[in-house]
Amino acid sequence: MMFDTAYMITALVTMFVVIDPIAIAPVFLALTPGMTDAQRARIAHRAVLVAGFVLTLFAFLGEAVLGFIGISMAAFRVAGGILLFLTALDMLSEKRTKRREGRTAEHEADEDHDDPSVFPLAIPLLAGPGAIASVILLTGEKPGGEGLITVLGVTALTLVAMVITLRMSGRLERVMGKVAINVFTRILGMLLAALSVQFVFDGLAEFGFVAGAG
Repeated sequence: MMFDTAYMITALVTMFVVIDPIAIAPVFLALTPGMTDAQRARIAHRAVLVAGFVLTLFAFLGEAVLGFIGISMAAFRVAGGILLFLTALDMLSEKRTKRREGRTAEHEADEDHDDPSVFPLAIPLLAGPGAIASVILLTGEKPGGEGLITVLGVTALTLVAMVITLRMSGRLERVMGKVAINVFTRILGMLLAALSVQFVFDGLAEFGFVAGAG
């Protein structure tokens, strides 16, 4: 089976930008105050496993679920593209970071939850609406085994990067600093904005509203 290199790069960039391993590091530190490195490692592994399971489930069943409720892939491409564009705007304006920090504050205020691995870390910070929409969109872009294997592969790579980032979060924040992380997040936001517009164009092309959006 020959894999489409351009599609692989697009899928990898999309998943990396949406899940955003670098920007999640400060949030992870805020969710795990006073914990040892071993405790943080266990939480990071558990969160990534849960997020991976959720995203894999939607990679396999997402399009079938859409078909069952009568939503075409073209319509979902347009809607998903708009959702990702809004996410990109949040990244460019710091709203995404503030929202994540707000979820962190809410979690810290609830003393009944000592383990943040499932909520809010795995869901919705890692496997949130943007990541789920991206998985469904990307598998729909290239139906069949090639698309599924590619999406699962790049998602796995992104989550491996997430584990490494979370385990090194303290050191990463000290080395990069908040300013560098903010700059990096804005660059990723620009890339996501461009990718989201492409998804919208692809969906409109299927409806016949625009010509040749590939």
